[in-house]
Amino acid sequence: MISRRVRTFLFHAGAGTLSVLWLLPIALVLVTSIRTFDDVATNGLGSLPGSFTLEPFAQAWGEGGVGGAMLNSLLVTVPTVVLSLALSAAAAFALSRYEIPFRRSILLVMLAGNLLPPQILLVPVAKLTEVLGIYDTLTALVIVQVGFGLGFYTFVLQGFLRAIPNEIQQAAVIDGAGPIRIFWSVILPLARPALAALSALAFTWVFNDLLWAITVLRSGTVMPVTPALLGLQGQYVSTWNVIAAGSVLAAIPTVAVFLRFQKHFISGLAIGAVK
Repeated sequence: MISRRVRTFLFHAGAGTLSVLWLLPIALVLVTSIRTFDDVATNGLGSLPGSFTLEPFAQAWGEGGVGGAMLNSLLVTVPTVVLSLALSAAAAFALSRYEIPFRRSILLVMLAGNLLPPQILLVPVAKLTEVLGIYDTLTALVIVQVGFGLGFYTFVLQGFLRAIPNEIQQAAVIDGAGPIRIFWSVILPLARPALAALSALAFTWVFNDLLWAITVLRSGTVMPVTPALLGLQGQYVSTWNVIAAGSVLAAIPTVAVFLRFQKHFISGLAIGAVK
């Protein structure tokens, strides 16, 4: 029989090993991004750094076009997250708090749309944006992202909103509040943890998206940051420090958003697990 102390040691040893293996590639990218090209070319990627410079970040931001691509990503991500969560919150409120005919079927249809492999929809979506005259615009990418994320966000939020006691809504009705007032002043504040968790997830998914960006966009001037990193690899094919610096710059917004909403994100997951 293995003692408790041995089990604890084995658990921490295994968790520590997995953590090191997970962090090792990130550490390699960070170290490579602050090395000079001569250092990397002479000693190799796996060697200890023999130099320190921030020039790769300037090259990736300016000459590599990462700065403009990050702006494009923010112009897509922020409206997409706001619109997706606003529409899904309203839909989830209606589907979870009112007896709408066929509401279960509506939820199943919305969820089924997210179960389809996106690869089979690439050509139809691209053709549809061409017919609508919005192909190769950030507007097209926002519409596509909102459309394909709405079903999942609605499904998650309606499950959370259904757990809110009916007595709270009934008390608001007695006080004379209408549906809009109840939604804005009662339901949304109670759903803040779930909305924060979904906001962090949605921001990460949309900001890091590659598939839909290369489907509905063509010009380099409107490309978000993830497709721009592919172009950066072609432009600086052997300049690994510049590519690593571009990757670090691209990761900063998503890391910042997660750290900002970390408390709400964890509480939202915990509430969802309990309920």
